[in-house]
Amino acid sequence: MKKSKIIINGKNKLCGSVTISGAKNAALPELASILLSPGEFLFEGVPRVEDIKVMFHALQNLGAEGQFDSNTVRIRIPEIKSAVVPKEIVETSRASVLILGPLLARNGYAKVSRPGGCDIGDRKIDFHIDGLRQMGADIEETGDHIAARADNGLTGIDFTFPSPTVTGTENLLMAAVLAEGETILRNCALEPEVGDLVTLLTAMGADISGKDTGTLTITGKTSLNGARHTLIPDRIEMGTYVIAASLRGCGEIMVENAVPEYIDSLLGTLTRMGVEVATWDDKITIRTRGPLCPTELETQPFPGYPTDLQAQLTTLLTQVNGVSRVKENIFNNRFQHAVELNKMGADIEVKGDLAVIKGKTPLTGKHLRATDLRASAALVLAGLIAEGETVMENAYQLLRGYEDMPRKLAQLGADIKLIEG
Repeated sequence: MKKSKIIINGKNKLCGSVTISGAKNAALPELASILLSPGEFLFEGVPRVEDIKVMFHALQNLGAEGQFDSNTVRIRIPEIKSAVVPKEIVETSRASVLILGPLLARNGYAKVSRPGGCDIGDRKIDFHIDGLRQMGADIEETGDHIAARADNGLTGIDFTFPSPTVTGTENLLMAAVLAEGETILRNCALEPEVGDLVTLLTAMGADISGKDTGTLTITGKTSLNGARHTLIPDRIEMGTYVIAASLRGCGEIMVENAVPEYIDSLLGTLTRMGVEVATWDDKITIRTRGPLCPTELETQPFPGYPTDLQAQLTTLLTQVNGVSRVKENIFNNRFQHAVELNKMGADIEVKGDLAVIKGKTPLTGKHLRATDLRASAALVLAGLIAEGETVMENAYQLLRGYEDMPRKLAQLGADIKLIEG
């Protein structure tokens, strides 16, 4: 799969409906949470994407037993048979860092590879390490691994994150549910995936208050049980198809299994640009009739504009009359897609954390290479509106986080195919 490519012949009119899969970024910590209990878990709505397959493999390496059939995972880990997560299993994903907290909490020892994943800038895990140390863990960091030991268990703490961090919040939250005493986590991330993890942990018997707020209070338990859980829809996939539907030449597109409030910041941005947006409880319809206006925005933690939808919006902005500016505040190397879009005819100037997009520029199909997960989605969107054929190498990046995107786009009318390799 790592030599896969996607071929797109552009300019086809898209219309119809598309159904959003379960959230990859909810599935990863929730699968890691099975380490907290010997009970059985049933997860429904799990996307069949490469990052989830990596996590599933990593858990099997630790002793998990189970099956991943269709979009359902049935799994349990009655006994921790290994406390080591080797680099060769998780080098393409950030799965390993989410294993650290729950494995340490249950087992008293964990040795995990440093997280891999997209090369989009600094993705420090200092907050994870600091919090676990304050809870009583001895942690040794080497070149490739992080080894943590808590022979006497973890103890509750009052901890304030210097800035909101999704995986940091999730990791310390999972560690705290088995820690002795009370833990208060302040300045927590507000992303829906964190709230979904709280829902799961509560179903497992954890005592957590403050869901969907910046302060979580956890009273540790000595043991937890298994649970059945249905994942929330993937808000980044949702936003990606909403942006695709906003491209000129599309008819009306309905995005189903959606939660509109998860992407309020995007929908507000598109509405101000002139996109026609209508929402229901679980649907969004998008239509673009006239020319769109340029915009200026900054990426921010939830509920602000998500960094994971910055690249896709950049593609749309190349087709807008006027100058748009996008400031990236979360990661310091997240404009790699701009180089590839410029090859296609876009006019994007990157100045540090600011991208200046001058539109409207016609795009021409080229031979491109995906650099990271969300950049790959941006290039696919560009291929849909480009003249001629676009070939995107390293399609594995797309497959890491989008379930069946070529098939879903083809059902909307795109001329797109995946060449596996």
